[in-house]
Amino acid sequence: MILPPATLGMLGGGQLGRFFVSAAHEMGYKVWVLDPDPNSPAGLIADRHVAAAYDDYAALDEMAQGCAAVTTEFENVPATTLDYLAKFVPVHPSASAVAVCQNRVAEKTFLADNGLPHGPFAVIRCEENVRDADEALFPAVLKVARFGYDGKGQARVANREEALHAFHQFGGESCVLEKMLKLDSEMSVVLARDEAGAVRCFPAGENSHRHGILDVTIMPARIEPVLAERARDVAQAIAERLDYVGTLGVEFFVCGGQLFVNEMAPRPHNSGHHTIDACVTSQYEQQVKALCGLPLGEPRAHSAAVMVNLLGELWYDDNGDYREPDWSVLQAIPNLRLHLYAKHHARPGRKMGHFTVIGEDAAQVLATAMQARAAIGIRDDEH
Repeated sequence: MILPPATLGMLGGGQLGRFFVSAAHEMGYKVWVLDPDPNSPAGLIADRHVAAAYDDYAALDEMAQGCAAVTTEFENVPATTLDYLAKFVPVHPSASAVAVCQNRVAEKTFLADNGLPHGPFAVIRCEENVRDADEALFPAVLKVARFGYDGKGQARVANREEALHAFHQFGGESCVLEKMLKLDSEMSVVLARDEAGAVRCFPAGENSHRHGILDVTIMPARIEPVLAERARDVAQAIAERLDYVGTLGVEFFVCGGQLFVNEMAPRPHNSGHHTIDACVTSQYEQQVKALCGLPLGEPRAHSAAVMVNLLGELWYDDNGDYREPDWSVLQAIPNLRLHLYAKHHARPGRKMGHFTVIGEDAAQVLATAMQARAAIGIRDDEH
């Protein structure tokens, strides 16, 4: 076990890293953050912020010398960086697990090879792959294999010609072409797994998106219990086959009563933010525990919860002028917790914060959250 007051290392300085730093501090640890952004949210509250690139080996050597163990909040940290650090200190999740999750070609191939539920897809590396793709895949979504998130690096394509055009727009990068499925709903399971193989799953969350970015998570998900159990089983199987250690998020499509894995995130997940306020142990505390070899905490929810993302457009009025949102409308709601990420610049589509409403009555919690969402200025006509 790695016990307080040891120093832990975090690769990535976004809001997920910030919540990790906060959880680790409350548990008695110190945290160093490596992130090239001098204004990174996690770096602002860390014991030390190493402002350097993820492939800066002098900075990595500092992290290896100063930290007892290292983790990440950002799947696009190079797997080679994790592999290098692992020569000197424990690193969780492993470079091999992150490498699968950070590349959509590797991710889809992993799902197919392991018999895990996934939608029809084709790997696209050249124009010929587009021309040879099964016609039954269309209409489809073309997604770049690397660095696409929150709807970026994706294009809906109705036919082969549109797919070729989108492939050229993406600069001929490796992609996956995924059949567009008719969705009943979207959901996710966040879990933690330790080195001994023990797994703790949080209750499934039901997700809705705006412009490809998570908008609302409802917990518990409004799905049949058998589907929730199946999702937990699949998420656990993914973690086991990756030999994963840490907090893992798995997103699912629900189509015709069937589950299909959409994506895997080798880190805490946006749809698990509510665990801070609604569960006995948060996903970030579990990340600390798994990294340090501590027994995992109880993931049970003590309240129903609805989480709403706050994006950068809320910081601008109808004329495009910058102004701070009127937080008093949210602070007036007693069972609402507001979390702002201290990002130094708001821009449309950027995750600037979230709020979570909790309570015993799930229907009332949802109604309150949606009223608060409207009151702060999130418009459904922008879907």
